[in-house]
Amino acid sequence: MRIGVLGAGRIGSFHARTLAAAAGVGELVIADADPARATDLAVSLAGSSAQVRTAASAQEVLAASDAVVIATATAAHADLITRAARAGLPVFCEKPLALDPAGTRAALREAEAAGILLQIGFQRRFDAGFRAAREALRAGALGRVHTIRCVNSDAVPPPASFVPLSGGLIRDCMVHDVDTLRWLTGREVVEVYARGSNGGAAFFREAGDVDTAAALLTLDDGTLATATATRYNGAGYDVRMELSGERDQWVVGLAGRTPVTSAEPDGPAAPERPWPGFLERFADAYRAEVAAFLRAVRGEEENPCPGEEGLRALLVAEACELSRRENRPVRVAEAAEAG
Repeated sequence: MRIGVLGAGRIGSFHARTLAAAAGVGELVIADADPARATDLAVSLAGSSAQVRTAASAQEVLAASDAVVIATATAAHADLITRAARAGLPVFCEKPLALDPAGTRAALREAEAAGILLQIGFQRRFDAGFRAAREALRAGALGRVHTIRCVNSDAVPPPASFVPLSGGLIRDCMVHDVDTLRWLTGREVVEVYARGSNGGAAFFREAGDVDTAAALLTLDDGTLATATATRYNGAGYDVRMELSGERDQWVVGLAGRTPVTSAEPDGPAAPERPWPGFLERFADAYRAEVAAFLRAVRGEEENPCPGEEGLRALLVAEACELSRRENRPVRVAEAAEAG
């Protein structure tokens, strides 16, 4: 297959390295808004099993590819999905498909009209720990799950230029917790109550964003979930989920590199090598989701994460944003109608 990669930043470069070594990929065509960055990436992949070259534009990539991976800045996602769909190409797109529900729905309509495969990049669905917890919960090992707690903490804040284009902490980060909750439990979030705060750099406040957020999420079976997110976690990158049931309690993300220190005299000390960021923490999951995309393109399995899942998670994030701004509980249905 000939695979196009649009975007040569951190995650685009990671996907390109995975694709260049993947069985069945004969050629990789890379483009970026910064041509020098695309060239540097192509040079770094010299000697891969796939032939790697750059293209001068997104249109050139689409014309030369059998499928495309979109890892550009978020604002470009919807347009590129539309162009790929009209070219009849299967698409893997990093989340979100668009910055708002209207743009997301438009991109989904284009994909549906063209009849293409559209997979969204919620990589936690491919993480070994999250998958094991899902299997345990679905098998009844935890009994009735009454409480779920999600932690989502960046080790360092992003550049100031990123924040106004990101959609905000809730849409950019906490949306992963929302998707994981839905996928893991098989339930829908029906109501949210969210708060946010700013104690760090002024650029978050200036962009209308927050650097720390917390939300109470009520699922359709009454299960209560909490989700917290922050841009400031100096101990390291931390993503965990605790599932508490009547029979047992499981924790995802608690391992040797989890950046926590026990206060107990006989508890574990802080890890020597805590996770520095999302690429390191979820490296295996990112590789697995791209491998699944290639299998889906070849018709060997169903789409493991359809684009519609991005809309469902985004609507919950939109409800959280509305709740944060207006300081009140919000039904997800209300956000869906407003969007």
